[in-house]
Amino acid sequence: MMRNLIYVGLGGLCAALVIAGWRTTEAQPGNQKLPGARAVVDATDFSSIQAALNSLPKEGGLVKLPPGRFEITEPIVVSTGDTHLVGSGGATHIVNLNENGRPAISLQHVDGKDVKKDDRLWRVMVSNLRVTGNPQSGAGIHAVQIQEVFIQGVTVSHHGGDGIFLDFCYEDPRVSDCLITYNKGTGLNLLGCHDIVVSSNQFEENQDALHCFDGFNLCMTGNCVDDHLGHGVVIENTYGSVLSGNMIEECNGTAVILDRDCYGITISANVIAHNGAGVDLRDAHGCAVSANTLTILKKDALRIGPDSGRITVTGNNISDSYVGEGAVRRKLNDRLAGGLVLEGTTDVTVSGNLFSSLLPKAIETRGEPSKRVAVTGNVLSEVTSDHDKLVGSIVENNIEPE
Repeated sequence: MMRNLIYVGLGGLCAALVIAGWRTTEAQPGNQKLPGARAVVDATDFSSIQAALNSLPKEGGLVKLPPGRFEITEPIVVSTGDTHLVGSGGATHIVNLNENGRPAISLQHVDGKDVKKDDRLWRVMVSNLRVTGNPQSGAGIHAVQIQEVFIQGVTVSHHGGDGIFLDFCYEDPRVSDCLITYNKGTGLNLLGCHDIVVSSNQFEENQDALHCFDGFNLCMTGNCVDDHLGHGVVIENTYGSVLSGNMIEECNGTAVILDRDCYGITISANVIAHNGAGVDLRDAHGCAVSANTLTILKKDALRIGPDSGRITVTGNNISDSYVGEGAVRRKLNDRLAGGLVLEGTTDVTVSGNLFSSLLPKAIETRGEPSKRVAVTGNVLSEVTSDHDKLVGSIVENNIEPE
């Protein structure tokens, strides 16, 4: 009786709402479909992740992966645009058992690299999962000519190839909030990409952390790069880019390399500490190195080579491990820390920097004389320097050791 009274009461309330001008609607699953809606696929309803992806229409959709360990011997292929492959965080673990150099996840058109320009896939996203490999496997994620590709919140580890390889993903690729570790190749390999965002990722013990070759407009900000077997960030034949707010520490090689006709690049506000070397401008033009902390570098903190010029070096702290009078300094192979090297370069401004306790010299000249260099307004503490050997240059208003 009480249950019937409750139902009568609810019915009366609904009637009152209708009389008062309110309208009520009832969802009827299966009877209606939201106009424009695309497929939402639960992979648990299929025999494999690939079967779930294959069920998508050519217009794409969403494939949701549950928690679990999923062992594969062939790449998982995403071949539709406007597709999102999403896991359940680190609990979704894809394990690549392939030992023939093939990737774990492949994002590409069915025609592969032969796809026509107008048929390239757009807006493919992989997020919120973990993918691991083995020493003989290929890349963790290999994307081929995907426009506006987006990799977010993915852990990519222990692959025989690169962690993530974006292969001529021309328009607006984005990689953010990922953990990219222990891959035998490059952590993130960007080839032929334009207008790139790489933000808030962690790189640990790959061969090199990041390559950006033959591209444009890399925006690399807020990343943590640590303990690499080779170099940190290597940029070649790339224009108009910024490296800012990154921590790059303890790479066996060089923290940042610009080579092969780089120009218009700013390296600013990074901590570059205890690497084999700091910043090496091998072939760079019209670039700025500013407001970085370049500390206890085993070799050169900043080298400007003979194929580089028109470089601005301002507001950097280039120093050893000094932490105050009476404190014990950290020594590296009987050297305190490397300084600035000018090697046959021209048209350089060195202004407003602090050079502290560097060996062999704060500013060292090598090779042919460097020309048209302005060394002004710097502070040099506990150092010797070659800046008086510059040709056709201005050296003034520096504070030097007595």
